[in-house]
Amino acid sequence: MNETNALYQEAMDVLAETSRTFFIPISRLVPGLQEAVASAYLCMRAIDEIEDDPSLAVEIKVKLLNEISDILHQPIYEEALAALLTPYKSVLPEVTLRLADWVRFCPLSASDVVRESTSTMARDMAGWVERDWQVHTKEDLDSYTYCVAGAVGVLLSELWLWHDGTESDYTEAVAFGRGLQTVNILRNRKEDMERGVDYFPDQWGTEEMFAYTRGNLALADRYVANLKPGPVFDFCKLPLALAHGTLSALEAGEEKLNRAAVIEIVKQASAE
Repeated sequence: MNETNALYQEAMDVLAETSRTFFIPISRLVPGLQEAVASAYLCMRAIDEIEDDPSLAVEIKVKLLNEISDILHQPIYEEALAALLTPYKSVLPEVTLRLADWVRFCPLSASDVVRESTSTMARDMAGWVERDWQVHTKEDLDSYTYCVAGAVGVLLSELWLWHDGTESDYTEAVAFGRGLQTVNILRNRKEDMERGVDYFPDQWGTEEMFAYTRGNLALADRYVANLKPGPVFDFCKLPLALAHGTLSALEAGEEKLNRAAVIEIVKQASAE
């Protein structure tokens, strides 16, 4: 197995380990687009693991995220990332420690898009770590969900354009990412509260968050409906269908979408 094939297999293995939602649709993308989207996902998951790590001090998280942001703007980044992350190899997961590999995995002509987006997200995440993830207003919630998810929707739209000229509405792309993220916020509400983090604006309960999520998913529906049939449409429809299913389950009082429901949603989305 040559180096390129080995990196492909390793990237897809790590993707399978880190994302149940996105592994299936990414694995079904056409060559070239598949590597670009997988690279983007792994890069963003890498920095997300730093933000979420309970064992790292706030100042360490801020330092790592800001320095990653700076390094990704440099033409030669691999040695700098290794020097930055290696001291934390006993703490950080493989997906983070191998950030340079995921950047290298991206097709060269899409690399600048992925690097710029990851750099911006890392910088914004550092700001939220410094703020201790304090959300008090709807504007705070909009800002946070844009940072960690809406910006991913924009990145995906840029990759669709790069791949085959597919154009999409960037406002709807933000809602696509934001809707998926707020479903996760609702699903993980108990765990977040136990660790002292509350993404609900002041005076908001589940009813307001459900309404906010439904509004974003409605725009996400429009985003996907306007995509032409093909690999991009196929990629987007599955996580959106799972988000709708999860939201319905949560509104019915269930803790999450059960396995049978997930299998049925995947089956239906694959058949469409």
